[in-house]
Amino acid sequence: MGKVTGFLELERLQEAAEAPITRVKHWREFVVHLTEDEASKQGARCMDCGIPFCNTGCPVNNIIPDWNDLVFKKKWREALEVLHSTNNFPEFTGRICPAPCETACTLNINNAPVGIKSIEHAIIDRGWEEGWVTPELPAAKTGKKVAVVGSGPAGMATAQQLARVGHDVTLFEKQDRIGGLLRYGIPDFKLEKHLIDNRVAQMQAEGVTFAPSTYIGSPQDPAAKGLQVKTPEDLNAEFDAIVLSGGSESPRDLPVEGRDLNGVMYAMDFLRPQNKVVAGDKVQNQVIAKGKHVVVIGGGDTGSDCVGTSNRHGAVSVTQIELMPKPPVEENKAMSWPYWPAKLRTSSSHEEGADRDWAITTKRIEGEEGNVSKLVGARVEWVKDETTGQTKMAEVEGSEFEIKADLILLAMGFVAPINHVLKAFGVEADGRGNIKANTDDYQTNVPKVFAAGDMRRGQSLVVWAIREGRQCARSVDEFLMGETTLPR
Repeated sequence: MGKVTGFLELERLQEAAEAPITRVKHWREFVVHLTEDEASKQGARCMDCGIPFCNTGCPVNNIIPDWNDLVFKKKWREALEVLHSTNNFPEFTGRICPAPCETACTLNINNAPVGIKSIEHAIIDRGWEEGWVTPELPAAKTGKKVAVVGSGPAGMATAQQLARVGHDVTLFEKQDRIGGLLRYGIPDFKLEKHLIDNRVAQMQAEGVTFAPSTYIGSPQDPAAKGLQVKTPEDLNAEFDAIVLSGGSESPRDLPVEGRDLNGVMYAMDFLRPQNKVVAGDKVQNQVIAKGKHVVVIGGGDTGSDCVGTSNRHGAVSVTQIELMPKPPVEENKAMSWPYWPAKLRTSSSHEEGADRDWAITTKRIEGEEGNVSKLVGARVEWVKDETTGQTKMAEVEGSEFEIKADLILLAMGFVAPINHVLKAFGVEADGRGNIKANTDDYQTNVPKVFAAGDMRRGQSLVVWAIREGRQCARSVDEFLMGETTLPR
């Protein structure tokens, strides 16, 4: 490494962020990337650890020590090239990835990992500012045509990789804009959408054709109303290969009394309209949290996004509850490192204001005149069954309580892809309802049909979606050409 003693001399530096009291008044990003000197010093902290666990901790296998060293030496353009060699969209991961690479960092043993995510953020933002991110045109066209269904990070990565080796790629999306859950699932205060637009422009220059507002399935499907429709038969006739890369969009429901009251809704039905409003669209009957007591059920990233959005709406109170017990504030490093640990994580949205509680089950939801007014919950404990060895949930006797609620948001994760796509193409599903395809070739049981991303893997991180898209693209290229130069 460029500065062998850097990790001994320099402290970890967090990115600067706007104060919660002011950032909740707008929808813009509020984290500022490191300056050139700050990033250089953080890159100097990367130690010559012998085995860089960060590489394998990162799902796309970013070559992290190399670009850390290049940033330390202020060779920014070379750092960008190394970063792009494994990751098509570092501006996405540099903002919304939870950074498993930092968990795997050797310095994390001392609770002070290299600020890998902040360095990545600085590299790619510098690349856009300097005009270094340009289209990568294929040396020659192959004449092969590929349809990619679903324009989230997996679909975008698949399409970009295939276009760069000369295939004619059409990326289909049912929404009116490209980006999938990046566009309409993640709030703008975490990821501004001009970042997606920049990549769409780059990919168009590389030869990708975008087909938004296009439904893949049967014209008789209710969801097809008002959209252009392409059937699986249409795609089979027109394209040499098809990639199914949609999201895991079937949300987990809460089958309790009162679920059908007004004001009880899925998280995505709350988040998606707000993203449309920020984009300048007029949305009728948008649910606004202003003046309401909001309860978010589910402790993950989607729940956190609901907290941040509710605070920006002007909610009176926000309470987030989770069924599982409260994780420890600090993990047992001897047991967990370098793997992703179970530990308490506080997001930027939580910092803006929310009451959080754990080990809570929802017993019923009550309302007045058809509108929700309260959630009735109870505390639970998780006990090990001595016979089976399984951990089971048991309600704590006498622990029932009420939470005032004018709006209840269900953010308990997603259980499977939209089932009509699987049925339309006749692809086989695995035991969890996802498309059955392995990571050796990403092929389904249907000839020339591939699957990648959440639709194959299940609900996961943006960085996993990019990895799957890149690997699937390699398999498609090899399928079409008999060989491939794309990286695995």
